[in-house]
Amino acid sequence: MSVNIGFVGLGLIGGAIAKSIRKSHKDYIIYAYNRYFPKENPMINEAINDGVVDHAAGSLSELGCCDIIFLCAPVLYNIPYLAELKDVIKKDCIITDVGSVKGNINKEAARLGLSANFIGGHPMTGSERTGYSNSSAQLMENAYYLLTPTADTPKHVTDTMYSLVQDMGSIPFILDNAQHDDITAAISHIPHIIAASLVNMVRENDNDDEYMKTFAAGGFKDITRIASSSPEMWQNICLCNTASIRKFLDIYRGSLDRVEEALEAGDREFLYNIFETARNYRNSIPNSKSGTLPKVYDIYVDIPDVPGIIAIIATILSSNSVSIKNIGIVHNREYEDGVLRIEFYDESSMNSAREALGKYPYPVYDR
Repeated sequence: MSVNIGFVGLGLIGGAIAKSIRKSHKDYIIYAYNRYFPKENPMINEAINDGVVDHAAGSLSELGCCDIIFLCAPVLYNIPYLAELKDVIKKDCIITDVGSVKGNINKEAARLGLSANFIGGHPMTGSERTGYSNSSAQLMENAYYLLTPTADTPKHVTDTMYSLVQDMGSIPFILDNAQHDDITAAISHIPHIIAASLVNMVRENDNDDEYMKTFAAGGFKDITRIASSSPEMWQNICLCNTASIRKFLDIYRGSLDRVEEALEAGDREFLYNIFETARNYRNSIPNSKSGTLPKVYDIYVDIPDVPGIIAIIATILSSNSVSIKNIGIVHNREYEDGVLRIEFYDESSMNSAREALGKYPYPVYDR
């Protein structure tokens, strides 16, 4: 019996998931739907030409045969699709999404009586680039994929999604939806707000000669890189995860108030401790970057998920007399190119590694 998979939206993440499913399940039949361009969507047509998608759905009703439907539109757009799909889907159809906010869509699934069909999903992968043409199955490899079942999600639904995520090459992790939204608010949504606010602070307070913009260097660029992300996407996220974002904004505002108080009081110990504790904790997180931080020499490499591939990469570098300081798989792939991160002791080694790997079919990226 064939398995039918449906996609509502087929951009970067939807495309990556579809390509991963096609790679691991060549016999699955994949449908894709786009509200604005049902039959003539260039992305869906490209996916059909690639052999990834089998059918372009002209309406949501054509997804009625699907066993699993992925909602891959922006988070505010995914919610109305639940109501539209309610009278379309099979009784045992699984509906999942890929958004970074879970509480509101879980509530809507419950309101519509779809809790037994719905399980939230959030692949921790992505890029500043958008669209199907920038997607690849490798985006999913070794990336965390968070699953947030409802209280009424049957075990077999969770098990099915858990297994499918593993088949994609991702790492499934089950969370409560409220816990998920607090986590993503703290580590993703608040940083994006801070980055955007910091950029706008400089923009609004620069002089006519734009000296701030001219002299902005490593530290400013590192901390504000994510401000280049899609405004529509982050508008959607802020409007969907308001409670968790406000919670952590309040916490962050309090921490800034304590810094201001320490500055006014000349509290040397407090000021030292906030930088020391932050440095120690930040250094315990992989992928430190350059700028005001110590210089890090690293590259990211796209590799296939096959046995022995890390050993092959290490052998290539060793045969070219390149010493490796650290090597590891990147599991949170959001805004990271390459699944394998390699760190070196100096710039010369990094450049030699880039040159050596350039002779092989492993794309190399700099950060």
